[in-house]
Amino acid sequence: MADVAARPTRTLGALLTATRGNGRLHWTDVFTYIYLALGVALMFGPVVWLVLSSFKTQAGLQEFPPTLLPLGQISVEVEGYDEPLPLFEVTFEDGTVRQMAQVRRVGIMAQMVDPDNPGERIQVSINDREPIREMRVAWENYTKPLETFNFLTYLNNSVIVTAAATLITLLINSMAAYGLAIYEFRGRNAVMLFVIGTLMIPITIILVPTYLVVTQLGMVNTLWAVIIPGCATPTGVFLLRQYMLTIPRDLIEAARMDKASEWQIYWRIVLPLSLPAIAVLAIFSVMWRWNDFLWPLIVLNRSEVYTLQIGLNAFQGELNVQWHFVLAMTVVALIPVTVVFAFLQRFITTGIASSGMK
Repeated sequence: MADVAARPTRTLGALLTATRGNGRLHWTDVFTYIYLALGVALMFGPVVWLVLSSFKTQAGLQEFPPTLLPLGQISVEVEGYDEPLPLFEVTFEDGTVRQMAQVRRVGIMAQMVDPDNPGERIQVSINDREPIREMRVAWENYTKPLETFNFLTYLNNSVIVTAAATLITLLINSMAAYGLAIYEFRGRNAVMLFVIGTLMIPITIILVPTYLVVTQLGMVNTLWAVIIPGCATPTGVFLLRQYMLTIPRDLIEAARMDKASEWQIYWRIVLPLSLPAIAVLAIFSVMWRWNDFLWPLIVLNRSEVYTLQIGLNAFQGELNVQWHFVLAMTVVALIPVTVVFAFLQRFITTGIASSGMK
């Protein structure tokens, strides 16, 4: 059991320390590791910055230059002032350094007082002072929206929309792909070309006619208005159809000789064999539905049916944007997609490679 548990660690260690040969570091090894490190930084750097910034206060997000860690300026209670004053380290002309609190700032000059002797105000250039900071994790960025913001309702709506739309998408696209891959009929290639050709149509062109159809069906301000319109996707039909073409036809014919119905062939043979491609389409569908903003913004006008992405827009006002809440709730919104991707990621390579997508 110990060998089995240690095997992944040894494999990962061997991968991270692999060289071109003979145990010596070749220049290609150095280039490869630099290239991979750069790729990891470009891919995960913004995510790390997002997560760390979600723990900063509103004032901490507006500081320049920005800091990676969630640091907050220390404030002190000063006699004679109702609110705590920010604390700075001030360097005077004679080289002495003192900790002083800022009363107010006017242009490039700041009025400072000694917290121990607040009776005298001193004019200091803002270039001669540095804020005194400490590590301060703003947990309220996560707890306060959950208390005052209708987050759970929006989260529930997003889960319903994503789950229902994904299931319907998998069913419709797999049935269309089954017909285009298994059946042989005149015009099959033309139909497939037509399906692929719809990828060329920008989404903005079909917004108005789709909205008119949804309005005529009376689905405005309902979750069905978000679920139904995007269920049939040309990308999903193409991906599943290309994968189903790799299924041996002898298997299909043998099932027909055993008097299996077309539904049984589709449900019990083709779908189980197409699970890698279906998993890839499921990941795509979850990402599409979960992150969709424009279409729900158009068809949903009541807050009780808002999805999470529309709900996050509530933190943006005309004159002020509560970025600390936006970042925190964005991190929470990323968790479900990350979990789905982590669970199904092993199917991505197999599904895309077998379907012929580039």
